Amino acid sequence: MTYEAAQWLDQFAEVLGVEAPSPEEMEDLLALAGVAARASERTAAPVSCWLVARAGVTPREALAKASELAESFAE
Repeated sequence: MTYEAAQWLDQFAEVLGVEAPSPEEMEDLLALAGVAARASERTAAPVSCWLVARAGVTPREALAKASELAESFAE
């Protein structure tokens, strides 16, 4: 049986004892993963999201910082 992403995240969050991301947080995390994957290798995407959790910043804040960093690489 394959779960939809929302089902998986809800249940995984429950197992971890945390709240699942809101729809807005999900959107920001996916955008962050996209920025990281385009600016570097694809493996940077999940690890970047892990770093957000370690840093204790919101996905929105992290997305802004990642976008700035990616833009500096493009210059």
